[in-house]
Amino acid sequence: MAHHGGLAAEAQVEGVYVARGAAVLARRWRGGGSEIDLILEEEGAVVFVEVKRASSHAAAAARIGPAQAARLLVAAEAFLATRPEGALTESRFDAALVDGTGQVEILRDAFL
Repeated sequence: MAHHGGLAAEAQVEGVYVARGAAVLARRWRGGGSEIDLILEEEGAVVFVEVKRASSHAAAAARIGPAQAARLLVAAEAFLATRPEGALTESRFDAALVDGTGQVEILRDAFL
């Protein structure tokens, strides 16, 4: 059940980004020993999105710890290595938080 809820949250977050003009580059991309939920291109930048679902936005945000952020950075480096500009590609990391009512909160530049 949690797996399906996670997929639904990812689809909902994807819809938010697409509605504002982003293009989907990958869903559930695996590389560097980790998985990135969504990779999009928005305003010329590659956006790596970690989607978390919980009863509240605060509870969802608390589920992203330092170890997971580090794994996401490694996976993002692996993805950027496939791009023509490599590590010089403009990019950012967003956290997309989905609460129990389905409301989405996007934290831009969530990991640095």
